[in-house]
Amino acid sequence: MKERRPQVCVLKTDGINCDQETHGAFDIAGGKPRIVHVNELREREDALKRYQILALPGGFSYGDDIASGKILALELTSYLADQINDFINHGGLVLGVCNGFQVLVRTGLLPFGTMGEIQATLNKNDSGHFECRWINLKIEPNSRCVFLNNRAIEQFSNGISYQVAHGEGKFFASNETMQAIEQSSLVVFRYVDKKGNPTQKYPENPNGALHAIAGICDPTGRILGLMPHPERFVRREQHPNWRRMPDLEPHGLPLFQKMVTYAAQM
Repeated sequence: MKERRPQVCVLKTDGINCDQETHGAFDIAGGKPRIVHVNELREREDALKRYQILALPGGFSYGDDIASGKILALELTSYLADQINDFINHGGLVLGVCNGFQVLVRTGLLPFGTMGEIQATLNKNDSGHFECRWINLKIEPNSRCVFLNNRAIEQFSNGISYQVAHGEGKFFASNETMQAIEQSSLVVFRYVDKKGNPTQKYPENPNGALHAIAGICDPTGRILGLMPHPERFVRREQHPNWRRMPDLEPHGLPLFQKMVTYAAQM
């Protein structure tokens, strides 16, 4: 029996500018994405219950006034909390990239799935300026992420390369919270040096994130957020050195493929 194409809600609002790339990534990966403006959900013209995946793309939602992702996070917790909680409780998957990660952290959905209760933050980069470059990452093999753990990440054994583009990407929390994150295996992505070791050194760690954290999931393993942009590397031609690397495979595409495959089997 042919697997269905999971429905993907790519959330759009003022200032989001990576919605088209995110839509394209899920489409290539086998999903059925639709760009949905947040007002469509608020006015009940559309509903999250129609979808299996919710994606919060990168950009500068509402101009990142107050703090990056803050206003959209307030909008989600104030007007869409019931829809989002029902979506998650019925097994929906959530992906937040860059600004989307900032939104998930500021809603409280990451790291511990506590909507309305913020446990961590993403501070301004230690460098004091916007960082835009390709960086190296590793995926933690024993994280709780349901579609990126153990056998699912064997093809990433040599590390991965994504692009970062952010001014506020430093993951920060209290010592107690960091300990809980580590003990609960919520870290999914870490910044690494050329030897593949997690690092706090700049520029390999582009923002000074504690514990070299580039991305985390919630305790259910179904909500994932990360600062780097996998949607910008779903075709080999998107890498700046693709002509010199004939065996290059797009490192971002597998994340979307594994997410779509997991949703299709639910």
